[in-house]
Amino acid sequence: MSQTGTGPGPAATLSVPTLASLVVGSMVGAGVFSLPSRFAQQTGVVGALIAWAIAGTGMLMLALVFQMLAVRRPDLDAGIYAYAKAGFGEYLGFFSAFGYWASACVGNVTYWVLIMSTLGAVVPALGDGDTVLAVVLSSLGLWGFFLLVTRGVREAAAVNRIVTAAKLVPILVFVVLALGHLRPAVFAANLAGADPTGSLFEQVRGTMLATVFVFLGVEGASVYSRHARRRADVGRATLLGFVSVFCVFASVTIVSYGILPVAEIAELRQPSMAGVLREAVGPWGGVLVSAGLIVSVLGAYLAWTLMAAEVLFVAARDRDMPGFLRRANAADVPVPALLLSTVLSQVVLVITLFSADAFTFALNLTSALTLIPFLLVAGFGVRVALGARERGGRPRGVVVAVLATVYTAFLVYAAGLEYLLISFVLYAPATVLFVMTRREQRRRLFAPGELVILAVSVVGAVLGVVALSTGWISL
Repeated sequence: MSQTGTGPGPAATLSVPTLASLVVGSMVGAGVFSLPSRFAQQTGVVGALIAWAIAGTGMLMLALVFQMLAVRRPDLDAGIYAYAKAGFGEYLGFFSAFGYWASACVGNVTYWVLIMSTLGAVVPALGDGDTVLAVVLSSLGLWGFFLLVTRGVREAAAVNRIVTAAKLVPILVFVVLALGHLRPAVFAANLAGADPTGSLFEQVRGTMLATVFVFLGVEGASVYSRHARRRADVGRATLLGFVSVFCVFASVTIVSYGILPVAEIAELRQPSMAGVLREAVGPWGGVLVSAGLIVSVLGAYLAWTLMAAEVLFVAARDRDMPGFLRRANAADVPVPALLLSTVLSQVVLVITLFSADAFTFALNLTSALTLIPFLLVAGFGVRVALGARERGGRPRGVVVAVLATVYTAFLVYAAGLEYLLISFVLYAPATVLFVMTRREQRRRLFAPGELVILAVSVVGAVLGVVALSTGWISL
């Protein structure tokens, strides 16, 4: 039975391995299984190596920023939202919370689309995961997980830890088998990609949203900071999770170039990992990857469902979201926040029926929605590091935070105007929740600086709607 008060029950305490499994569980999901074709569509071996070097370094800097902030600002819970608010004010903090939450909900839709697309190889009625039957089955899974998570954070996290261990096995097997069947001549022919005359910079830029998507979740331990036994555990879990998966992601991409010509990899249906391993070892390889994908995606879905609800709950608890979202049941689960998250995922799932490429669009939109929250966190990291430096701290923190800021700013550029405008289409209407919150508190709706932010978001949303209606941007 849900509590009617505004606070949760006693917070569950999570260990470093469990926190790290939430990071790994949310990072290793749908994205890794789509990497071969996503990269092959943009670049060859050389571009992929450069892209992973940039993405790995940039995300490591961002992970170090999360670690630093967890230690230096232990008063802040649910990092993505709280750091943006502390650094840049309530309205941008609200946008950060909403954007991160919305990206989690949209990302959850990509998981169901990919599961149904995988099963579609056996059941044609499921198509590429965007048929009516696929949406109906996905909806059943969506609400089934809602019921599971309402049982409690500790129980869901325990399930996630088991699933995380299980899903890494087929991915590692893929890397080993693909490496064993790697053909040097094919690998060499794929060094430059399908278009050897194209700009290497543009090839690398084209892979950036794919790398953002697979690294989403690096902040997972920070989101669950209120459940950590010790604040230092948050930073340790973040770095442990990041290091655990970076080599896996890069390896999956690079070894695939040694199995098929880059043009053929680019044309593989998702999950493209299955097609690569099928070519290497036969039909059973595709079956192995498909089974691993279903386990992996369900585990990632669980982790992201937990994090989405947590962000809304903490924002509401800090009086930056409407009061009904800060209710939790006796199992410490923010049920209204979880319900709203599930409803948004359901709406986006229905929209996939009208999309030309549901998986790619949802994947890119998920990445784009997180860029502004990540940029705000990195910027807050610079402020905190500079403050520590003035008090005699080491300059290393400033360098790390500045590099993380430069990297996230580059990601905003790499995403392109298209996805930035679509993000505004979601951000601007969300202001209704902000207004509801201010009215509950009998406060002035907008400060002068917040009106400027509101104007920018509304203009961006209008341009986005116009672009969608004229066909410049398509679903």
